[in-house]
Amino acid sequence: MTLFGPAGLADSFKTKGYKKSIQVADYLSEFGLTAFEYQAGRGVKIGTDAAKQLGAVLADKNIQVSIHAPYFISMSSVEEEKRLNSVNYILQSARALDAMGGRRIIFHSGSCGKISREEALSKAMNTMGLIVQAMDDSGFGHMTLCPETMGKVNQLGSLDEVLALCTVDRRIIPCIDFGHLNARDGGIIKGKDDYLRIIDRIAETLKDDRFMGFHSHFSKIEYTTGGEKRHLTFRDTVWGPEFEPLMDVVYENNLSPVFICESAGTQTEDARAMKLYYEALKK
Repeated sequence: MTLFGPAGLADSFKTKGYKKSIQVADYLSEFGLTAFEYQAGRGVKIGTDAAKQLGAVLADKNIQVSIHAPYFISMSSVEEEKRLNSVNYILQSARALDAMGGRRIIFHSGSCGKISREEALSKAMNTMGLIVQAMDDSGFGHMTLCPETMGKVNQLGSLDEVLALCTVDRRIIPCIDFGHLNARDGGIIKGKDDYLRIIDRIAETLKDDRFMGFHSHFSKIEYTTGGEKRHLTFRDTVWGPEFEPLMDVVYENNLSPVFICESAGTQTEDARAMKLYYEALKK
């Protein structure tokens, strides 16, 4: 089943009169959404009891929860301490998400810094192996790790780099941020053929069915020669990519990804727009 939801709370959460994060399930249900990505980019600060309460209300509304791990993860750092700290940040995210009843942990791999892309990827691959082992040792082997494609050219996170990380273990699936891929490569996504090319690349590289249920972030993004500049909303008519051709591809190929919308402030409304378009294709 294809799921749709926002990353964190949109501006309308407060304008509609909601005040407490525990009300997020009622809020998302009002929009008919089926997924939610808890944002821990600035650190995992939610306690176990609060995580369990949040997970319970989301489960009651049949909303699947994932978590975005801290932004300061650096799997490719030349400093071993930072790489090992990254393992701990993933474990912290896993504990919180496990209490919520979720499975998917989304994270950034890091940057290339002053080393080559090849060396950065090698270090990240090694760190990924450490993460998988630590997850197993800590009782989180049932959870899914989702490295994300990134929007800036100097970041480690091209499609091929993310797919390389996914080869470390069968339980790792890619988080394909189509807005990021479009931004880092100067607006390469124009229509269905471009989306198909990306999905075919996932299937060809991983050689299994992980391409069927990939995780995804989606938003329109303004970019420069260096890649991503800022996230926009679906109201923007200048920057891409457009979501409709992607929904066509998902429907026509019987895929079942989780789509998390990251529009700037309207992520809930835009996630609903994606869902309504997709649902209309099935009629």
